[in-house]
Amino acid sequence: MLQAVEKHPTSLATVARQHTLAAPVTVTGKGLLLGEDATCTILPAPAHHGIVFERTDVSPPVQIPASVRFVTPRARRTALKSGSVVIETVEHCLSALAGLRIDNALIQLHGPELPCGDGSAKPFVDPILEVGLVEQDAPRRVWRLTEPIVVQEGDAMLAALPHDGQEFRCLFDLDYGGHNNRIKRQTQSFTLAGDEYRREICTARTFSLVEEAKALWERGMCRHLSPADVLVIGEEGPIDNAYRFDNEPVRHKIVDMLGDLYLVGCEVIARFVAYKSGHSLNHQMGLKILEQIEAKQSRELLTRGREMDIRSIQRIMPHRYPMLLVDRVLHVEGDRKAIGVKNVSINEPFFQGHYPGTPLMPGVLIVEAMAQLGGLLLSKKLEHTGKIAVLLSLDKVKLRKPVVPGDQLVLEAESVRAGARTGNVKCKAFVGSQLAAEAQIKFMMVDAEQD
Repeated sequence: MLQAVEKHPTSLATVARQHTLAAPVTVTGKGLLLGEDATCTILPAPAHHGIVFERTDVSPPVQIPASVRFVTPRARRTALKSGSVVIETVEHCLSALAGLRIDNALIQLHGPELPCGDGSAKPFVDPILEVGLVEQDAPRRVWRLTEPIVVQEGDAMLAALPHDGQEFRCLFDLDYGGHNNRIKRQTQSFTLAGDEYRREICTARTFSLVEEAKALWERGMCRHLSPADVLVIGEEGPIDNAYRFDNEPVRHKIVDMLGDLYLVGCEVIARFVAYKSGHSLNHQMGLKILEQIEAKQSRELLTRGREMDIRSIQRIMPHRYPMLLVDRVLHVEGDRKAIGVKNVSINEPFFQGHYPGTPLMPGVLIVEAMAQLGGLLLSKKLEHTGKIAVLLSLDKVKLRKPVVPGDQLVLEAESVRAGARTGNVKCKAFVGSQLAAEAQIKFMMVDAEQD
């Protein structure tokens, strides 16, 4: 479960609170694949800020939270995208933050890709350790895995298992199959405790077989690098280079895994077992863990959430029986997001005719329930005081699951744009963890007296 880290007799006692950097640090250099000059400045951030990237070479600057929700597909790396703005190769920087247990930072990047340095996390770890960390007045948030998760692609596999410890653990089995004569099969275990990350993992560099490097070169990538700069492995081992560890490749896979899984938004306390896995499976695992976290939070909200009861809703909404389709608002985040519920009973009047013997909640009424929550969300905006939201248009409507008597619809509304006269919200409706419907809804805000 998502929880504050408790005091522990070993190193975890030192990370029971959130941490940020004691001072800004700057890392410069060319990106790994694109080879463009980049300047990365990692700034301290307040408690509960989280890790956020900011592209400062675009106008206006664009911030992208370090979340697996923003991952865009890329080969051999992790990239985040918001709109048309992309930040490439974030995994080594994120690995450094995860390995040093830094919870809050703003990472300003001038350039499309993080500097690569020697292809390890060391170029980020060293300057951070030089300025040190600051403990913050807030408990650290971690996710203790509650159920096993397995993701697979072909014969590659990544599993996450709950365990009773207090830290991230992993066992990685790197098997290059037909290329085992050049990269021998190798394993490495790792526990995120003490200084093991700094001693055993963070200096492991990215690697490729010589034919993989040539393929990248022919596609115009990595042209600024030579085998002396990164690990390029030929028939006799590293070309113009030497391993830092006998099993440096598998250690680098752990560097990547730590960075990719930090996109969950916090440290995950679980035991991970990986075989042939890479960035794609790491991202899939991150999404599965995020689903587990959100399902838990949703269950807690259903139990405790009481932002608006039915009397408060009726003071804002003109709807009444049988058309008032929000029973309770569980949670509101300013004017950005609202979560509410509609309990669907067999006594609903529409079930008499829709349909006798096979009662189904009409899809238009599911959309109407989402729209009503969207209207309640828009009412939270100050300039909408005294106004009601009138439906203007619907877009991207999808009805994905039948809703039947006994179901509880959990409604979500997120503000896309809210002006003085109009509003645009993105809505979803769930039954349990299953998406039942979604839509993007536009409203016109009118004076209540006009209705």
